[in-house]
Amino acid sequence: MALDELTEADTKFDVDGFEFIVNTDFLEKAQPIKVDFQMYGFKLDCGIDFGSGCTSCGTKGSCCA
Repeated sequence: MALDELTEADTKFDVDGFEFIVNTDFLEKAQPIKVDFQMYGFKLDCGIDFGSGCTSCGTKGSCCA
């Protein structure tokens, strides 16, 4: 996730006062996408299997240490 500006290649979602912008081509590959806000950040799940990796921070396939 990153801060970004809306472009013609994006799809915008407004959820509970938050605006999410996702590249439309990526959205087709990654859906369903789920963002859960937690006490110290967020957890992002999607339909892409990133393989093995650490899961201590709630992400699969990358380490956040």
